Amino acid sequence: MLRIVTDSSADLSRDLLDAMGIQVVPLKVHFGTTTYREGEDLGSTEFYQLLSQAEQLPTTSQPSAGDFYEMYAPLTANGDSVLSIHISSKLSGTCQSALAAKDMLPEADIIVIDSLSASAGHGMVVLAAAEAVRKGKGRDEVIALVERVIKGLEIVFVVDTLEYLQKGGRIGGAAALAGTLLNLKPLLEIRDGRVEPLAKVRTRKKALRRALEVLAKRFDGQDSLRMMVLHAECPEGAEQLAQQVRERFGCTSLQLAEIGPVIGTHAGPGTLGLAAYSQELVS
Repeated sequence: MLRIVTDSSADLSRDLLDAMGIQVVPLKVHFGTTTYREGEDLGSTEFYQLLSQAEQLPTTSQPSAGDFYEMYAPLTANGDSVLSIHISSKLSGTCQSALAAKDMLPEADIIVIDSLSASAGHGMVVLAAAEAVRKGKGRDEVIALVERVIKGLEIVFVVDTLEYLQKGGRIGGAAALAGTLLNLKPLLEIRDGRVEPLAKVRTRKKALRRALEVLAKRFDGQDSLRMMVLHAECPEGAEQLAQQVRERFGCTSLQLAEIGPVIGTHAGPGTLGLAAYSQELVS
């Protein structure tokens, strides 16, 4: 049997994780000397409340190799295989910790995959794998499917400010925009595992409209897309964006995902975005 493991930064709801049988290793968020395990000690609502009151921005850290070992060892004890899919290695050291734990279990069949994405993009890759397992696809089939989804995945998003990405060190190629934006809203994407700039737009509304245009061009009229709307403490904006998606695209699946504490630490409240891939990649 193939077991699916991910980390908490995939921003999948607990109900969805449980329903799909996905196992999760939590990342950590640090407010001063207090450490929380994402999704276990700290949920999104509590996190954004703490963030609004914090004098200093929190920091985040990856799981240890030991954390992954404690997950992998019992899953593989009876001969099951593990497919472990994680946040981009260019944004976090989580994949490295997973690989170190794999080396601690040389007899086990553990496959560690870098999603080259984050938040809902990462989450969509994980869900695709779990759905393939549920449909009875074999180990190699699932791996090939996951690799197709990673290559075909698009994720674009708008942040209220680059402050969080800049201070958290995850700004990537978008560093070129820092200090030049004033009241502009940056439209960003995750490309090859890094945060990269797409456009400088004067208002949030125009930035989101541009995001929809970018995806429409990249998918070139395809009407069978799987999409997720991601948001950081702005559910009304997410619902409005989802409605625009319904009006513009033909979606076989459209879900909302709330950005959790780890990604929220770096993206900041008010972030809105879209993750999508073609249904053909998993059909």
